[in-house]
Amino acid sequence: MLGPLEMPDAQLIAILIAAMVAGVVLFRLYTILGRRTGHEPQPQDRAAPAPAGSAPRPPAAERAGGPQPRSLFDIQLADPNFETGRFLTGARTAYETILKAFADGDRASLKPLLSDDVYKAFDTEITTRGANPPAETLAGLTDARIVEATLEGKTAEITVSFRAQFAPSKDQGQRDVTDVWTFARQIGATSPTWTLVATGGAEP
Repeated sequence: MLGPLEMPDAQLIAILIAAMVAGVVLFRLYTILGRRTGHEPQPQDRAAPAPAGSAPRPPAAERAGGPQPRSLFDIQLADPNFETGRFLTGARTAYETILKAFADGDRASLKPLLSDDVYKAFDTEITTRGANPPAETLAGLTDARIVEATLEGKTAEITVSFRAQFAPSKDQGQRDVTDVWTFARQIGATSPTWTLVATGGAEP
């Protein structure tokens, strides 16, 4: 006959059996859930959320385009009303208006469109030629494109290359001309006008 100490403890046996069953279940769960099926998102596939209040990134085409698209994007961020297409339309109009006013000796029309230094140069040319007509006048504008853009503080500058045809005052045929003009504007200024601040004849 077994003594009291040798009798099996029914409660202990039940605990051991339950632990064995739990171990088998956990092992099976691990073998199923612990495997990768090949459809889980990889860490690099998850896009990190942008920090709150951060500026939007420029489109991929602009990010890869170098300093000019980056600067144009910076100008657009600083001035939400800025649009490249609308700026180029205005630049073409300004080019034609300024050259016409110069040919006519119309200082009143020139002054609000030019910086002080550029206005002085135009004014000197008008004074020098006196009553004589300019040597040549604009016959037609064939192309205009942005070749450089910068944003320094609140000052935005955009350089445009204009390709145009000029007709001399004497009947000698037209000639093709490339003018490179730089326009500037203070971001936040009440006036939407871009001022001509530099002129040249060769692309930068």
